[in-house]
Amino acid sequence: MKITVGTHKIPGYGPTLRTTRRMTEQAVRIVSRAVPGSMPDLEVILTNPRGMAELAAAASAELAGVLDKRTRAKAEREALREARDVSGRAIPRADGSALVLLNVDQHPGEAEMAVTLVHELVHCMQFSRKNVVERIVRDTRDGFRVERQSRRQAREYDRAVEQDEREAYGKEYLANQLVPGAAA
Repeated sequence: MKITVGTHKIPGYGPTLRTTRRMTEQAVRIVSRAVPGSMPDLEVILTNPRGMAELAAAASAELAGVLDKRTRAKAEREALREARDVSGRAIPRADGSALVLLNVDQHPGEAEMAVTLVHELVHCMQFSRKNVVERIVRDTRDGFRVERQSRRQAREYDRAVEQDEREAYGKEYLANQLVPGAAA
């Protein structure tokens, strides 16, 4: 498993990058032991809301197989509205790896970063489970209007997302092992 930690369009965050790199290595070990599944190759990127929207839209478009520039621009605008309030996001990639985006504006300290990192890594572990990535691809393709999914499939996807979120929130206590007093 390969772990890459970097920044996107945020100069001057060297100490935060080093801290995140250290925490990511520890968090991967902790989450791998506590959550069923296998950890994919990871790329963790620290960025601001605009960079988060840009990277999330590009990764989602790549996952859905969308090449149309207008559709990508629309997806980026929608992602920007969402990114202002989001702390982090995990996105599976077509090559089997995972992209984790962390919004530095939402993390004033190490404790908040640790909680978000653990939460997103739990989602990365969930990507290795049966039919999870296929479900995400189907919903993403539906969102880009490439291939419609039935109402039943949409409801199934919503239930699965809700269940995955409950699991991820339930595992946030693991952040205490990274930074004492970090769990929400």
